[in-house]
Amino acid sequence: MTTHEFFVDMTCEGCSGAVTRVLTKLDVKFDIDLPNKKVFIESDKDTDVLLETLKKTGKTVTYIGPK
Repeated sequence: MTTHEFFVDMTCEGCSGAVTRVLTKLDVKFDIDLPNKKVFIESDKDTDVLLETLKKTGKTVTYIGPK
């Protein structure tokens, strides 16, 4: 499995809660670093799928790369 690093413009617990909700539906392992606005997702799914899923939160999302 590859760990992918994303920048997500999260400012509060509500933002990270939205990320948690969309990623839980994908059935992937993930870790949220709210202070640094980063999300780490461990998955073999295509990065485009992960990116589009994160964008469902309405936040600005950028793929940083594999970790």
